[in-house]
Amino acid sequence: DQQLEKGGGHYGNRGDIVVANRNSGSISVINTKTDEVSGTYQLPAGPNTPEPMYVVFVKRGRRVFVGDRANNQVVVFNSSNYSVVTTIPVGQGVFHMWADKLGKQLWVNNDIDNTTSVIDLHSLQVIATVPTPADLVSMGGKPHDVFLGPFGRLAYVSVVGVSGASDYVVQFNTRTFEETGRTAVGKDPHLSIPIISRFLYVPCQNSDAVYVLNRFNMNQVKIISVPGAHGVNITTNGKVLYTTNLPGGGTNGLFAINTRNKQVIGSSNTPYPVPHNIALTPSSKKLYLTHSGGTSDKVTVYKISKRHPVPEFLKEITVELNPFGLAYAK
Repeated sequence: DQQLEKGGGHYGNRGDIVVANRNSGSISVINTKTDEVSGTYQLPAGPNTPEPMYVVFVKRGRRVFVGDRANNQVVVFNSSNYSVVTTIPVGQGVFHMWADKLGKQLWVNNDIDNTTSVIDLHSLQVIATVPTPADLVSMGGKPHDVFLGPFGRLAYVSVVGVSGASDYVVQFNTRTFEETGRTAVGKDPHLSIPIISRFLYVPCQNSDAVYVLNRFNMNQVKIISVPGAHGVNITTNGKVLYTTNLPGGGTNGLFAINTRNKQVIGSSNTPYPVPHNIALTPSSKKLYLTHSGGTSDKVTVYKISKRHPVPEFLKEITVELNPFGLAYAK
């Protein structure tokens, strides 16, 4: 352990993993050097019991954004001490959210209103409310996942629940907030883009596949067969994609995919069911995984490396109830 610590802090960067505990109204902060919970912080009280969903860290300003579904708001924390900076009102049904790497905009999906709130990360104000395309809503569609391109020029929203064999990914211009493209994909799509890449990866749980799209023209490039593909993250160098097999009970709960040849490298079992969302340290040496569910309270930790990209279980961490979204923060 001493050797590992000198080499980079127990396989990873020193920082925090911030976990949203959906059924406890709190966030748990995990120190990535010790892999122990260093603090638990309640979301501010509102008319309803807080319901933290997803976590986004924005390096500019050192802020952690946590969506509170029950109170139709985003809570902003200072990442140095986890004090509350402010709350930002958004729409009803807060779900996935994402910010661009330049720290310009945060997009927040509201799946009751069928809109996406766009927050200016300098003023911390909502500057636009983007409607989910009406034709998809009329077919039962709701906005679910969201991802921004690395330079923040394009945003992508997955629309789930559409009647028929396909759900959709919709592309938006982040200056005009107009739709600029869309494509049909598998059912229950989630989204991720490597730091600099023309590809958009779309795990589709109910189609047992990861769709690969050209993120500029939205053409389909490939479909990779992965059972129950759901949560997703990609290493800092963009070479390995990790996705979870959410409904698989923990058997082959984590998959590693080579983004160059777009083939599965291998899979790992997880010690608990419902492997949901993934966070990686910037060194891409450790992977953190939430196991969601009403009474679940576990985050599991794995060793990964360039030479051995298939996750190797390290330990489990007890947090609060229903750990959901999570993100690295420093």
